[in-house]
This record gives sequence, structure tokens and C-alpha cells, in this order.
Amino acid sequence: MKDRASVPSSFRDPSGFVFWREGELFRQVNLAYKDDYDQLIGSGLYRELTTRGLLIPHEEVGGGPAPGEEAYRLIKPELIPFISYPYEWSFSQLKDAALVTLEIQRRSLDCGLSLKDCSGYNIQFKGGRPLLIDTLSFERYREGQPWVAYRQFCQHLLAPLALMSYTDIRLSQLLKTHLDGIPLDLASALLPARTRLVPSLALHIHLHAKSQRRFATVAERPRGRRVSLLALRGLVSSLEGAISRLRWRPRGTEWADYYRSSRYSSEAMEHKKRIVGQFLEILAPRSVWDLGANTGLFSRLAAERGIPTIAFDLDPAAVEINYVECRKSGQRNLLPLLMDLTNPSPAIGWGNEERPALLQRGRADTALALALIHHLAISNNLSLSRIAGFLSGLCDSLILEFVPKSDGQVQRLLATRDDIFGDYTQQACEAEFGRHFEIRDAIGISGSERTLYLLLRGCSGAGGSRVLPATWSGSRPGTGLPQRGSGR
Repeated sequence: MKDRASVPSSFRDPSGFVFWREGELFRQVNLAYKDDYDQLIGSGLYRELTTRGLLIPHEEVGGGPAPGEEAYRLIKPELIPFISYPYEWSFSQLKDAALVTLEIQRRSLDCGLSLKDCSGYNIQFKGGRPLLIDTLSFERYREGQPWVAYRQFCQHLLAPLALMSYTDIRLSQLLKTHLDGIPLDLASALLPARTRLVPSLALHIHLHAKSQRRFATVAERPRGRRVSLLALRGLVSSLEGAISRLRWRPRGTEWADYYRSSRYSSEAMEHKKRIVGQFLEILAPRSVWDLGANTGLFSRLAAERGIPTIAFDLDPAAVEINYVECRKSGQRNLLPLLMDLTNPSPAIGWGNEERPALLQRGRADTALALALIHHLAISNNLSLSRIAGFLSGLCDSLILEFVPKSDGQVQRLLATRDDIFGDYTQQACEAEFGRHFEIRDAIGISGSERTLYLLLRGCSGAGGSRVLPATWSGSRPGTGLPQRGSGR
């Protein structure tokens, strides 16, 4: 990422801003936030939250803040390996983010502070757990003052969770078009009538939406309304109860049940896992993206090796199952995310810069594209040329599975459409991916007609450079592929 005066997503906050300098990330604390920052540190809240893994740690640094008369402190926060957004999270990820936010608010009140905003974008996942990344989200609690972030919490976290739970899991995607959360009148209209009989939803969504509409039509809002600290704690407890009671059970979708219903024999599955594991050992990547990860069976081959891994899939049920399993097993190196590769998350917000698109947020050392390209090519009419070009922009090396037309899964895709895919052949696949990568190995999966490829950028003029570890031995016996450009 290029150095810039400030990160586009932080320009709205008068308390400070985030910026890059010489490749390092800093946050400036402005003089306007001095008293609140001092209380955050002096009250012990910062230490408590960072010790519990609820707030991103930082260090105060010298060298002077960014130019400007408003500067008070310069801090250097720990980096988040990959920035994700609420519309890319599963139901349980969003639920955990909401509960963490409320826990932080509860602990803040104990220290004489309160969260002044509750944007879902202030939460990120690190080491498998959600935490707050906005150090300047706190303000000193003032006796009698209502919780100023209440509406934002309901719009960013409660409303989408209620819609996902009671109406349709896909309604989380409304967050893409509503940057400040789902409007409560819209949530109220979309929720089924029976939710008006659920006390917490009746209060925090339906009546809240009605109150917003009423106050929007009057010249002056009621003044002098005071909320005691006890009532504020009660509000937080009520929201915690509301969030905790929301449920969504992943039902048997085609993709969540993919491995159980696939035509892989146990022999083929074990052989495939062995090959992928061997390729990962050879490449020793620092990061992995599993594209079309399903429930994360192969993502775990990387994560269990200590490699930070992101598992992308378009099916909410598969992503939910993956995340719940990560949480259950304590897996800290795997981040499941909801992503349709044919329509990846776009850049949104002011100037299309506040929330960068997927391809602006980084790339992986290695990507896995296992049992993927036949879905892209046949289900979505994408040419192998376009698929190869897209995948080459995501990674430096690629572990690719080719599934021929004779395979049962491809035959199922072709059962309801004409076969207009004359260029979908293994020879064409090798030719198109060979324009961007060097094919360093190809191994047929036992008990199937599928082939796994190890592809590497930078060895045949594709751009960049990469030196394989000393353990690399070239093509494997029986693959039929020569060592291309290896010089051995």
C-alpha cells in the first residue's frame, strides 16, 4: 500500500486519523481527544481490554506525529493480517462481533468511559477472534447522558443479525448498500410480524424505528432526557440478551454437504490431501487463500502448518460451518469469509475509497483453486483465459485442480444446459494458465480423472521472481511433465 496522508476509512473522525509512513501504519491522536485518551490509558481500561484480547494493542512512538497543529500523540497499532467487512462474515462471526462490542461497552462503563460509536467496521478478526481496532472509539462517560452509539449498534449489528435469523441469511448483503448499517425502518418492514412479539426486537428495532420516524418529523427533539448509569447498564444487558437469543442453523445446502455428496472415493480424497500437503511443504508460503473453500477441509492443511489462511466461499452455510469449527477447535490461523469470486466485494463509501475492494486489500503467497474452475467456466460462462488472468492477480503460486468433462460433477453441471464449452479441455487449461505461471508439477488424483497442478509465477516471464526451497526436486515420476525452465 502506498504511503498517504491518511487512510480513507479514517477521515470522518475528528479525534484522529490513521496513516501510512514509510510502509508502517500509525494513528494520530488529536488534541481534541486528549482528555478521553488520557482516561482510556489512566483508568486501566486499555490494559484490561488488550490483555483480554478485546482491543488492538499499540505502542506510543516518538519521531513526531503527522504535520498539523491538532496532534497530541502518535501511536503504532498492531497490524491486522487481513481486513474484512461485516458483509463478508458468517452469522456467528457477526454475532461474536456484536457480543464483543457489548462486552467492551460494559467494561468501559466500569472505568468511567463509554463507546461513542459502534460501527461494525471497527471490529476485525485476529487469531480467530473478533476485537476492536478503533482505539479512539471511547469517550468519558457523562452522568445522565444516553448512549450515543445505541442507534449505530442496532443498525450495524442487531438489525442484520435479526434479519439473517428470522427472514433470510442473504440479507446480510444489505450492509453493502447501507454503509452506516441497515436502516431500522427497513429492518422493521422486512422482519416477520411475529418478531413484534419478541420483547427485545420489539423494543430495539420496531419501536426504535417508530421513534426515529416520529422525531424526524418534528422541529425539536425532546430535551433534558436523562439516562442513569443503572439504566445504561440495563440497556447493554438487554442488547446482550437479544443478540444471544438469535440463532441461525446452517441447513443442508448443496455446498455445505459437498464433500459428503461428492463423487470422491475415500482413496481419492486422501490422495488429494496428501498432494496438496506436499505442495504446501514445497512452497512454504507465508499466506494462503483458499478460493471456493467450502467448509475448509483443505484450508486446514495450510492453517495447521501455522500458515495464515483465508477460506473464501459463496455459501453462507459452508462459511458458518467452517467458522464454528474453527472456534470450537481453537484454530487461530484460519479466517473463513463469505465471497462470491464472480462478484467479489467492491470498493464502497466516499470516493469509492472508504472500504477497499477485495483485490485492493492484498494478495496471497499461494492460492488454492480446488474443484473450482469447472464451476467458474461452466456454471458462470467464464473462459479459461479470464479465469487464469484473474487468479494470477491474486497470488504468486497456485495449487490448481482440473476436473475434466468426463467427471461426474461436470456432467451434472452440463445436464441442464447445452455443452457450448468446446475450449474446456485439459490442454487448453495448461495453455491458458501457462501464460501466467510455470507448470512445475502435475499429479493425477488416484481413483479419479482429476489432476492437481503446482503453478508458479515469475519463472517464465509471468512477472516477479520466486526461488523454490532446496527440497524442490522438479517434476514427479509419472506426471509426464518436463522440468520447465528449472535449469536442472
